[in-house]
Amino acid sequence: MSKSIDVPVSERNAEQMHMKLQQVSDNCYAVLCEKNRVMDANSGLINIGEGMVVDTQSELPHARMMIELFGTVWNGMPKYVALTHEDIDHVGGNQLFPGADIIAHRTIAERMPTVADPEESRKLLKAVEHLPSRLLLEGLHHGAEAIALQFGEDYDFEGVELVLPTTVFDDRYELDLDGTQIQMIHVGACHQVGDTIVHVPEEGVVFAGDVIFRDSTPMGWVGTYDACFKALDLIISLNPKVIVPGHGPVCGVEGAVAMKDYFHYVRDESKKCFDEGLSSLEAAKRIDLGPYAEWKAPARLYINVDRAYREFRNEPEDAPWDKPATFDAIYKVAKAKGVPAEF
Repeated sequence: MSKSIDVPVSERNAEQMHMKLQQVSDNCYAVLCEKNRVMDANSGLINIGEGMVVDTQSELPHARMMIELFGTVWNGMPKYVALTHEDIDHVGGNQLFPGADIIAHRTIAERMPTVADPEESRKLLKAVEHLPSRLLLEGLHHGAEAIALQFGEDYDFEGVELVLPTTVFDDRYELDLDGTQIQMIHVGACHQVGDTIVHVPEEGVVFAGDVIFRDSTPMGWVGTYDACFKALDLIISLNPKVIVPGHGPVCGVEGAVAMKDYFHYVRDESKKCFDEGLSSLEAAKRIDLGPYAEWKAPARLYINVDRAYREFRNEPEDAPWDKPATFDAIYKVAKAKGVPAEF
């Protein structure tokens, strides 16, 4: 399916950052963030013609390392950047591609200034840097404290300035790279409103963004279960040889099938708990993780249970989340199940 590449440039630094370059087809590559937690997003490279990068990492150190790793196989900076959705872990390095045509669904451009505001991440990290503010945060929100400490292990959002897309589209965008067709297809909202996959038919590759998490518990901030199933069915119908997920290791169609199975399982189990009158937090604590217990950050189950509960109550799919309360709930589920409080 794919093969690893020896990366001589700053290999030690890349290892310290838990990043690696992997070739996934003749002309497509991925940079994988191997810790596979919430900020550890993957990026892609279509190394044909003037080149295209898919997603630009969370912040500048990771984006620079991505560029260094991709730089071992390209001859120059790519002309195009494709964005799979609006979260900061996929757009935080845009500023390092000056002059590139940044292509994204229209809603990504509209939502980035609020959804991907780097100041929010900076504030969260600063809250645990000093003892008084950390004690206050710990007293109010154990989950928010835990995610801030996790971010601080690997990420630094200083200097990040959002650069918005330069080209936007509605349903589908096609680009010719030296005779190779690139298809960007909007499939959202599954994880975020702008969810987009990048398909390279001649290479048999789909860059799936956060429509697919591999060996990692998904997080559906916006959207519906049915929208997820529809998007996953589309990916399966494309019959790619390789899928580069938004988080986790490279996979094949089995990665999309596993996501479908997970969502069906969680929705079915959530409905049982909902009918019994349990809260979404109580349900998440009760539902057996089953074969998904080994996935990274299993307590993120809470978000998917609450997503199901919102549907059962016929609430809007884009109803806002109280994020500190959500992180606290994930923390409580982790403690109840005796699993790491990872995000």
